[in-house]
Amino acid sequence: MAILSSTSVVAITKPRLLVVVSLALTWTVAYLMPQYQPILQASVSSRIHDARQRLPGLWPAWPLAGHSQSLPPPYYYNTSKMALIFEPRPLPHLAPLITHMMAVVPPEWRFLFIGSPSSTYSVGRAPSIRHRREAGKIELMAPSWPWNADTGEDVSRLLTDARFYDTFLPGVEWIFKFDQDSILCANSPRDLDDWLDWSWAGAPRSPGDHFSGTGGLSLRRVSSIRRVLAFQERHNNSEPEDEWFGKRLSLMPGERVAHQFQGAIAVENILVEKPMGYTVRGGHGGGYLDHDVWKDADLRNRIFGYCPELSIIMDMKLERERCPDDDGRGGRGTEKGFQDSGLARLAVEVKSAYYNTESAGALAPLPPQPPSMPQL
Repeated sequence: MAILSSTSVVAITKPRLLVVVSLALTWTVAYLMPQYQPILQASVSSRIHDARQRLPGLWPAWPLAGHSQSLPPPYYYNTSKMALIFEPRPLPHLAPLITHMMAVVPPEWRFLFIGSPSSTYSVGRAPSIRHRREAGKIELMAPSWPWNADTGEDVSRLLTDARFYDTFLPGVEWIFKFDQDSILCANSPRDLDDWLDWSWAGAPRSPGDHFSGTGGLSLRRVSSIRRVLAFQERHNNSEPEDEWFGKRLSLMPGERVAHQFQGAIAVENILVEKPMGYTVRGGHGGGYLDHDVWKDADLRNRIFGYCPELSIIMDMKLERERCPDDDGRGGRGTEKGFQDSGLARLAVEVKSAYYNTESAGALAPLPPQPPSMPQL
């Protein structure tokens, strides 16, 4: 088909018809789009919202006290509860320890790690910590001047300074403080929320202790701490902060403070039946172990059976790595009793090699000795 013209003949072909139709549709859509744009946007938004609602939940949700329904993150974190740890050293067991504590502490508690740049980097690069940090469960902080947390004295100065609570812990009412050598036990029948009505709860150090609040594993109420700091000031390089607070809180009316076995949530020097946790001074540093708690082998087995997580914070070895003459109570040798009779006989034979037992204890001849060193 062709159209006659005074100048030329234009042939109507299929491609030309498609071009004309597409141009017409484009102009029509461009003309109508502004009128239907709000409707289209609402429709797309509705479809996206429906699709999001069908996605599986990626976050656990726990009901908070006073709420009948579970709340989405980060709203299930209680801003008045904070678990706090200070550690400037990049210890290898910090990330496993903190991860374990997050699993045992009630889920609405948040965590704050305060350390040096090296320790915060060491903890923060662990995948288990990184994921929880993104979820708002834990914060890592390396304080700058004038704050410092490199030594025990530095930590005591921080915790006895009211500005620390205003700057780092605004709105916090309960602090659960733990150290790298303390741990909570998953088998404990009680948890932190059972002690919220106490001003200070910790571990006793002696049977008649008037303040059982060892700071290595303790629950503290910030309002009680502020009462002390309102009229008292700690002198630098004096007693540790937990002892300093204990002497004052135990004398203040209206404060419920741990004493003797009342309010004892952990074990350090005094055994408590089914405690919430343990404090091992020294921990991985191979430090002090109380003999009354750890010397007896049967008692140790009972403790590790109840709280196997202690292996995270303690230097340990396999039973087969023991010395043959180890009596299980820290002693060696015939004076404290050999468990291996063959080794005991060997010791007697070695001793007889140096002493002539047939001649009333006279010394047996020794091999030739090297000449003495010249005197200068």
